[in-house]
Amino acid sequence: MREPCWKFAHAVDCGVPRAFAWAYWTNVGNWHDPPARFELDGPFAVGTRLTTVLPDQRLHSMIREAEAGVGALIEMEVLGAVVEFRWRFEEAGEQRTRITQTVSMSGEGAEALLGQAKIFEANLPHGMSKMSWAMERRWEGEKD
Repeated sequence: MREPCWKFAHAVDCGVPRAFAWAYWTNVGNWHDPPARFELDGPFAVGTRLTTVLPDQRLHSMIREAEAGVGALIEMEVLGAVVEFRWRFEEAGEQRTRITQTVSMSGEGAEALLGQAKIFEANLPHGMSKMSWAMERRWEGEKD
């Protein structure tokens, strides 16, 4: 793989144990990002295909790496570019998890998609914060 022409990382600290964060995140039904919805063609494991369903298209990606409770790599090929979504889950104190997402783009078609990548970059922190809040709400509900 060539060096990425674009790369962005963002992290959030979430008030839930790492095992809970992993279990919540690997249930793609929890990936609230209207109008998109997400479907797995099997278990959350290496080699499973993930489909992002949008109103006007379906985007396919593949889980390339997955280590329970630690992280995963999801790879998508789109218009001659390879987009990698790397997720890391790390202990961040008692019942706290630091979740980091690093997104990179490489390949012959990558430069043509830089404008869309910048929009994604601008929205990523808010989306990860929403996910963290949702995890914390679910965790609080399950503890009661």
